[in-house]
Amino acid sequence: MERKFNKQPKLHVRSGDTVEVIAGNAKGKRGKITEVIVKKNRVIVEGVNMIKKHIKPNAQNPQGEIKELEGSIHISNVQVVDASTGKATRTGRKVNDAGKLQRYSKASGKFI
Repeated sequence: MERKFNKQPKLHVRSGDTVEVIAGNAKGKRGKITEVIVKKNRVIVEGVNMIKKHIKPNAQNPQGEIKELEGSIHISNVQVVDASTGKATRTGRKVNDAGKLQRYSKASGKFI
């Protein structure tokens, strides 16, 4: 059954989370998520999956340039790093003391 009101899917990561890449060329690297692209199920992580973008010459920049930017990674290739243990962990959701649904680390059981 399709959700009626909030069409945005629940994801295991949010912008600002520290994550570790678990698959691909950047496996083992850690960084902070700067952007989550929900429609494409991708994230942009600081300092991971660097790509070169060629900028055409224009009036402000007559020489042109080659910028190095972070490329996106599929969301399934990153895991949240637990602040208490410092290891990558799976996440779940459960109700906290205030009655709100909050993410928690499945390894340590502590709220994120």
